[in-house]
Amino acid sequence: MTEFRPRRAARVLLVDDGERVLLFHGVDPARPAHDYWFTPGGGLSSGEAPAAGAVRELAEETGLVRGVADLGEPVFQETTEFPFDGVWYRQQQEFFLLRVPTWVVDTTGFDQVEQESITEHRWWSIEELERTKERYYPDVLTAVLRRVLGKD
Repeated sequence: MTEFRPRRAARVLLVDDGERVLLFHGVDPARPAHDYWFTPGGGLSSGEAPAAGAVRELAEETGLVRGVADLGEPVFQETTEFPFDGVWYRQQQEFFLLRVPTWVVDTTGFDQVEQESITEHRWWSIEELERTKERYYPDVLTAVLRRVLGKD
């Protein structure tokens, strides 16, 4: 039986005025052939509120500084299980929606793990995500985006 390390996380659906969502492309260091796209965000510190963690992660990963009040309530929550760098996690994560007119991503705030595991970033339309053969997380991302953007 796999033993999971519990983890809490907050993620951001950063959507521009073209209704494209920002995703990072990364790899699992323990499984370099396992590449995937994912939203900005990450693990929460002990006692850190999800919205506070989301704005912290957003600033670190994209250079975009916003306040907790800019995020509102989570638009999606899930518990997911996954391996990363040889450790299995059971992660409870909340997703927040933040719309921006446009944003030039600044990744200079990446920590060492991010520098070593994230290879690029890209803005994706819902239609591009629905057509791609590439892996992205969460796997229900297009349905969530359609719902929160009023496109379902």
